[in-house]
Amino acid sequence: MTEWNFADVYEAVAAKVPDRPCQVQGDRVITWGQFDARADALAADMLAAGLGHQSKVAAYLYNCPEYLETYIAAFKGGFAPVNTNYRYGHDEIVYLFDNADAEAVVFHAAFADLVEHVRHELPKVKRWYCVDDGTAPVPGWALDYEEVVSSAVTGPVRGPWGRSPDDLLLLYTGGTTGMPKGVMWRQDDLFNVLGAGGNATLGIPPAESLAELASRVSPANPGLVLLSACPLMHGTGQFSSLIAMNLGGTIVTLPSRHFDVAELFGEVQRNKVNSIIIVGQAFAGPMLEHLDANPDTYDLTSVLMMSSSGVMWSQDNKEGLLRHMPQAALFDSFGSSEAVGMGASVSTAGGTSQTARFMLGPSCQVFTEDGRRVAPGSGERGLVSVGGFIPVGYYKDPEKSAQTFRTFEGQRWSVPGDWAEVNEDGTLLLLGRGSVCINTGGEKVFPEEVEEALKQHASVRDAVVVGLPDNRFGETICAVVEATPGVAPDLPTLADHVKEHLAHYKAPRHLVVVDTIGRAPNGKVDYKRLKGVAIDRLGAG
Repeated sequence: MTEWNFADVYEAVAAKVPDRPCQVQGDRVITWGQFDARADALAADMLAAGLGHQSKVAAYLYNCPEYLETYIAAFKGGFAPVNTNYRYGHDEIVYLFDNADAEAVVFHAAFADLVEHVRHELPKVKRWYCVDDGTAPVPGWALDYEEVVSSAVTGPVRGPWGRSPDDLLLLYTGGTTGMPKGVMWRQDDLFNVLGAGGNATLGIPPAESLAELASRVSPANPGLVLLSACPLMHGTGQFSSLIAMNLGGTIVTLPSRHFDVAELFGEVQRNKVNSIIIVGQAFAGPMLEHLDANPDTYDLTSVLMMSSSGVMWSQDNKEGLLRHMPQAALFDSFGSSEAVGMGASVSTAGGTSQTARFMLGPSCQVFTEDGRRVAPGSGERGLVSVGGFIPVGYYKDPEKSAQTFRTFEGQRWSVPGDWAEVNEDGTLLLLGRGSVCINTGGEKVFPEEVEEALKQHASVRDAVVVGLPDNRFGETICAVVEATPGVAPDLPTLADHVKEHLAHYKAPRHLVVVDTIGRAPNGKVDYKRLKGVAIDRLGAG
């Protein structure tokens, strides 16, 4: 049985189709041969800087060709790539890079000021690589990324320790205390869970060997052209891109850094995109509104599929999009950073799937908390669990690893905390997370961190944060505040205060002032009750 490493796969692909576009952003086109050579040069420089086996390499970048170059360079050198949420503020960036033990950081010049202020707190970092994006000069303490990757080196580059299927990719995701935690994926497990060089959607079976996979790639066999509208820093965009690249595909990223629907459809038409990757209603809502307002403006006949993961996507929206792209299949994937492939629903012009109703993935089951399987049609609730190819655990966090990665029926499962019922036909009826995590536009926000920021403001005596239903973002953040006596808190002031400490998307969009939060003697709060109060006051829901 083949044990996979992504660097070996992509080197084989580059050898077969060196002149095919690999990365496209606006007028920039990087062929597979160029992509491979640039990744070799970056890996060589990291080795020269003294990075060791499984040293961590952080990508602090907006969507761009350099994102996946950085990942493949890490794979080549035997390092572990780490995603970075570019919306994070000072404290979050310091925590993430320190927690990940980052030894190299590739960052856009737009982040140079923030990096300048944090780098003295991160003595483990041996190399700072700055990608010149025209927003600021490359700092003197960083290397110019383009100069590094343009260097001529003899490839393929590997560390003296070689490459292993056990080499890791770290995917950082939000934590229950508000601090991100790194999901450790072995490359072999990740490659297998992403289809092992096949594509179930296109009817391509998994490859049994690297030679078989390479035989599927040729100039006469065009690869999938995929556009990730969502950030590559998240698993949805990142993993989807890796799947397309496994068979010699082309990855298109949008030139703008803010979601522009007209630009999106213009790039789909210009590049003849086959697959569009989004994250739920925050993307799909504006897309449908634009197409309805501008019918027949774009040639979208190349689109074969549109995929979403991580947040709910409404049935009405799917039906609307299919009116404009009747040839496409819409895939709504249910999964997380810790559990890929928990379930999926497919909508076509012939029929759309009900929101929150998913077919159970082939390696998934629903278990009660005491480890019993939930019987279809029983009405019993349980936790969705994924077996088979799953992560090793959370980086440097055995306690949280034990909470999420459990043993049922003598087998290890990933149990991220999603509750569901199993319908009689075997489909899932999702009920949501057992925690109070808020999912706003695909971003996880845990109330505790926002509450702590709010309570630092002089006008706030106590605070609780809840998620309110929202048609576009799934949920929006509402601050329920007990005011300091004699002071009247206001939303703009509190939102700006939170933004000083945390990523802007974590700031509240609504404010409800109450006489008392009503904490129990043990300090706990009734989130359900306070959410109800907020909905009643604001008329949400």
